[in-house]
Amino acid sequence: MIGVSVLGSTGSIGRSTLAVLERHRDRFRVVALAARHNRELLEAQEARFRPVLTVLTEPAAGAPDHWATEDEGLVAAATHPDARIVVNAVVGAAGLEATLAALESGKRLALANKESLVAGGPLVLDALSRGGGELIPVDSEHSAILQCLPGGAPLGVRRLILTASGGAFREWPQERLETVTPLDALRHPTWDMGPKITVDSATLANKALEVVEAYFLFDLPYDRLETVVHPQSIVHSMVEFEDGSVLSQMGFPTMELPILYALTHPDRVPDGVRPFDPVKAGPLTFEPVDHDRFPTFGLGVAAGRAGGTGPAAFNAGNEVAVAAFLGGVVRFVDIPRVIERTLEACGTSPIRSLDDVRTADRAARERARAIIEELK
Repeated sequence: MIGVSVLGSTGSIGRSTLAVLERHRDRFRVVALAARHNRELLEAQEARFRPVLTVLTEPAAGAPDHWATEDEGLVAAATHPDARIVVNAVVGAAGLEATLAALESGKRLALANKESLVAGGPLVLDALSRGGGELIPVDSEHSAILQCLPGGAPLGVRRLILTASGGAFREWPQERLETVTPLDALRHPTWDMGPKITVDSATLANKALEVVEAYFLFDLPYDRLETVVHPQSIVHSMVEFEDGSVLSQMGFPTMELPILYALTHPDRVPDGVRPFDPVKAGPLTFEPVDHDRFPTFGLGVAAGRAGGTGPAAFNAGNEVAVAAFLGGVVRFVDIPRVIERTLEACGTSPIRSLDDVRTADRAARERARAIIEELK
């Protein structure tokens, strides 16, 4: 039995992970569960899966005394000796320390927390090298690329083509974006995700984060990482090789398939995922990214190209701006404005330690909050 720690167990990816693990109880057992503040759901998950360790990082009234709390509990779950695999589905930069801890402990890290690589990519790769663990992506786009690469290495690859659904406002004209409400933004056409990532999909910030993530995962320059809009979300990404051949990984939208692959890689095991029917998939279409209507995408990729703490500042500014939008404080179209001004103010500097990332993250958040105050 392979022990698994699930970080972010009450979120959408965490719940999907537990659904996969439950179907494969003969192969996996849940060692640790960690969540941020959903006490009631975490209690139900603990009763069902009986983990050795349960963590609620933000203490809540009524939480059992035996639960671990604070970020130290998250790291304890990521490094638990009985866990061979750690699924990091924590939302935001808060997942970075657990990512580093898991890799330094030699675990297989099934990474859904893309912000770990975005904010601290050099540190993550260093931890991977020193700890001797494995880094397997859970994002459907990066899982697709991994599945298309012979031996998992980008040998003979000309470029990687990531697909984007286009989000809730793909067909909205610019003037209509001025009127977007949080409820509008949370109506994703193809995926069922948490609120933050759903808004990120609507702004294409999520795709920018994935481009930066691909840069660190597959060691290819940004000039060879491209993005196209694919509204049907059937083709999850494509790999073009030097001879012109193109491989893609396809399937109906579900996160359970890439989660299962991250758990079993390089093996494949039978599962209850919906069989693919190319006729029912219908016509597949592709469009260029509209940079004018969705400037957040270009800001994120430019931050990735700048390197250093630039991506961390982008991520922090985006997290603050999205929270303000969901709270009704700023408009949808203000999100890229907050990010752009944050990046201009913060600049970029080298990353040598976790403290460098924390300092950049904190400074960017403070600046973004100040900008939001000005926009009120």
